[in-house]
Amino acid sequence: MWEVNIEFEAHSISDNDYNGIKKLLQQLFLKAPVNTAELTDILIQQNHIGSIIKQAEVQEDSSDDDDEDDDDEVFGFISCLNLTERKGTQCAEQIKELVLSRCERSCEQRMVEQLSKLLSDSTKPVGLILSERFINVPPQIALPMHQQLQKELTEAQRTNKPCGKCHYYLLISKTFTEATKSNAKRREGRNQQKEELMFANAEEEFFHEKALLKFNYSVQEESDTCLGGRWSFDDVPMKPLRTVMIVPADGINAIMEKLRDYLSL
Repeated sequence: MWEVNIEFEAHSISDNDYNGIKKLLQQLFLKAPVNTAELTDILIQQNHIGSIIKQAEVQEDSSDDDDEDDDDEVFGFISCLNLTERKGTQCAEQIKELVLSRCERSCEQRMVEQLSKLLSDSTKPVGLILSERFINVPPQIALPMHQQLQKELTEAQRTNKPCGKCHYYLLISKTFTEATKSNAKRREGRNQQKEELMFANAEEEFFHEKALLKFNYSVQEESDTCLGGRWSFDDVPMKPLRTVMIVPADGINAIMEKLRDYLSL
């Protein structure tokens, strides 16, 4: 076993990132009925928002064969889909339906009504922040990616471009709990928060702290070993979850501050 240091760099999203972005979206949504092809197309069309992570160019003398791998060179990406603006597109409607149906299964009626109201209020647009990367990409990359996204969203609002006006942000995070504990403890949606959650993207814990609405749902039945791997830490089996969060847009600056402190340790 040896360590390889890889330099990563960010680029604007472009057409040849289609396969890489779609693969990462499939890793997030697994078998949920979400049209990831349409979602990828929208993210590419609105390329004034979002970045992708690629491996930094190391040497000039690489052969032409490498060019064929361009599609697969996406190590991660960040973007935002304004669910309110994109109302009526299949993927936006499917994502809203997904989080609402999972909320109905695992939360109290009060939270279901609150989430439904938030997602249907056209005067307060909801933006879905999508931040996905492969597990070997260091979390330090998250800070500049999120900061750049916020700059782009502010600029989009100033120039009246799509995706600019978000009142709330929705995140769907890949999370885990210890499989043994969760079976014994799990009762209601309320008790889910007491399980120790581990985030695949460590920085998303700070969004979780500031969320005004949050819940978890299990994806154990949908988890493909080829996509998610068999998860265990220190040989403790982990149960794969998705954690849904709604964060007020005006709380983002405080999250960025915490993120900066955490990642500069």
